[in-house]
Amino acid sequence: MAYKEYKVISVSEGALGTVFLGASGLPIKNMEMDLNEAAADGWQVVFQFVEKKRLWLFWSRETVVITLGR
Repeated sequence: MAYKEYKVISVSEGALGTVFLGASGLPIKNMEMDLNEAAADGWQVVFQFVEKKRLWLFWSRETVVITLGR
């Protein structure tokens, strides 16, 4: 399917939970809310992936990158 426009959403784990607890969960409710708002505007998920990003010196956290198209 060919899309005329694309939008990218990036959702990351919380920094404080990663630093103090060693890991933190992705904010699923926030991601769900963002995707529902985008779907109401006619956007569809085209592609998504999870990447690990460095956080300061010793920690890393996950980020979900979601590509939407319409």
